[in-house]
Amino acid sequence: MSAPTSTPPASGADVGLYGLAVMGQNFALNMASKGFKVVVSNRSPAKVDATVARAKAEGIDTLAGEKSPEDFIRAIAKPRKVILLVMAGKPVDDTIALLSRHMEPGDVMVDGGNEWYHNSVRRSMELLPKQIMFVGMGISGGEEGARNGPSLMPGGPKEAYELLSPILTRCAAQVSGSPCVFNCGTVGSGNYVKMVHNGIEYGDMQLIAEAYNVMRSVVGMSNEDMSARFAEWNKGELKSYLIEITADILKKRDDKTGQGYVVDKIRDCTGMKGTGMWTVKEAASQSVPAPTIAAALDARFLSGRKDERVAASSILKGPSEVPSVSHDQILEDLQAALYAAKICSYAQGLCLIKAASDAEGWGVSLAECCRIWRGGCIIRSGQLDQMRAAFSKDSGLKNLMIDPDFASGLNQRHCQWRRIVTLCIASGIPCPAFCASLNYYDSYRSASSPANLTQAQRDFFGAHTFERNDMEGKHHVAWTQDHHDVGNLDERTAGDTGKK
Repeated sequence: MSAPTSTPPASGADVGLYGLAVMGQNFALNMASKGFKVVVSNRSPAKVDATVARAKAEGIDTLAGEKSPEDFIRAIAKPRKVILLVMAGKPVDDTIALLSRHMEPGDVMVDGGNEWYHNSVRRSMELLPKQIMFVGMGISGGEEGARNGPSLMPGGPKEAYELLSPILTRCAAQVSGSPCVFNCGTVGSGNYVKMVHNGIEYGDMQLIAEAYNVMRSVVGMSNEDMSARFAEWNKGELKSYLIEITADILKKRDDKTGQGYVVDKIRDCTGMKGTGMWTVKEAASQSVPAPTIAAALDARFLSGRKDERVAASSILKGPSEVPSVSHDQILEDLQAALYAAKICSYAQGLCLIKAASDAEGWGVSLAECCRIWRGGCIIRSGQLDQMRAAFSKDSGLKNLMIDPDFASGLNQRHCQWRRIVTLCIASGIPCPAFCASLNYYDSYRSASSPANLTQAQRDFFGAHTFERNDMEGKHHVAWTQDHHDVGNLDERTAGDTGKK
């Protein structure tokens, strides 16, 4: 027989949490450690006992457990606030069905997993007949953030957020006295903001990996020297969580063999959970360019083809000679390039949030996104204060790159950025995210592009029409004697996408 769980206070728990894997257990302990009465439950009773035991071991006396769904719901004070942290997809639907039968009108159910936003919208509609309010909430910060204070991105009814706010604002990460949480908008918006957060994270991680590769393969730095360089960068304009942990990772020695460093023993194949892929698909759906994030995703796909890459390495050739450049110059340029390219990753993600928010009517504040990402989450960085200021000053800012402060920073660094991309290409070192970011920058600042030829080709082979820069309306040309009149030009462009 399993050990008995403690009994919630007679007045009822402030909040219930169902799903006690790493994130769920840690978030439950976070809430309880802030003085809230928390009741937990799980499909596996053993995890309930383990969570209660851990709370006691940590001196927390406001957390209790229940084994049955009915007892779990009954233990929560009305209107009930239930947070789910289970695997995305069908397990969420199954858990909602399991718990909602015991819930009442006015109760709130929150899904805190990485979920496709359309699923949250669907679940909200399915719970409407029961008058149960549904919230989709992104949680960023990993195991440590969940326990000590994550960045929280809820999206749902205002009434639901008002009920949740006292708990969420206390349990979120705190930066300068400001909790890293806000109601992103109606249902689906929170999931979307978290999805794009993860897409930006993909871009940021890939850029750091490419900087590491330049240090290792071109400059020839040792792990200790690379670690020291990243630690130095973390004291300045590149200060961020990902730069900080990179410094720690590079200097970690291998405990298992006693020789070398852990990072050098890790197979160069990057896993993924799917949010980066969702971001790239959404960018295409919204006609928003996101080349840095897409390049990062492609790099992960290529990393998984390890056997193919090993075989190709003996067949396909690269440069036989590489440029001779001062190592100090490379490192100085690399810092500037990393700063500039990271801005592009954020710019692309924020443009995507804005496009979806406009399309869905969410009203997501980009300034608030930047504010809550300053603490607790994986992409937290020193640059987010400046980003927040940019969107606070101009809520209609079309792109982060054209904010006067960021534009000045990019203008000062673009030559160094170009030198790094050129060095990588000349050395045969892949730099897909650095290169994609620079192409994004150059494309965005181009008043004239070669797209006129592309549109002419479309008109030539498909009579897709074109716009002229010297007169209004849609136009078509009989490019050769084989081309004929195509009739109503409006019908030719029906269904076109991509113009903003």
